[in-house]
Amino acid sequence: MTRIFTSDSALTVELKPSYNLPIAIIVLAIPLLIVNTVVGGIVGLLGLFLMFQAGTIRLEFSATDLDIYRGDKLIRQFPYREWQNWRIFWEKVPILFYFKEVKSIHFLPILFDPNTLKSCLEQRCPRI
Repeated sequence: MTRIFTSDSALTVELKPSYNLPIAIIVLAIPLLIVNTVVGGIVGLLGLFLMFQAGTIRLEFSATDLDIYRGDKLIRQFPYREWQNWRIFWEKVPILFYFKEVKSIHFLPILFDPNTLKSCLEQRCPRI
C-alpha cells in the first residue's frame, strides 16, 4: 500500500515495494541452475539480494527531495533542484530507474511500484 503523508501542506509519498523483479530473477535462476550451476547460483543470489532490498529499503518523495530509508534511518537525500534528467528503462516491463544529478548519475533497480514512481517523478521533477 502506498502511504501518503501531509505535512505543512507538502505532500510526501512513500512507494510500496514491488517484488516483481526479484521474483523474475529467481525464476530465471532455476533453469540456469540446470545449465550451469555457478551462473544459476549467482543469478539466484542476486534475486534473493534484491528481494531483501525491496523489503528493507523505502523511497519517499517529499516536496523537495527523494529520500531513501533503510527502516527508519535516512540513508540518502536527492534534492530535485540538482536533478538534470531521469528515465525508467523498459516502461512496459520496468526494470531500471536512472536519474542524473549535477555531479553524479544513479541507476536503481525497480523494487517499488513503478506506476507510483513514474507519477511522482512526473509531478516533482519533469524531464528536461
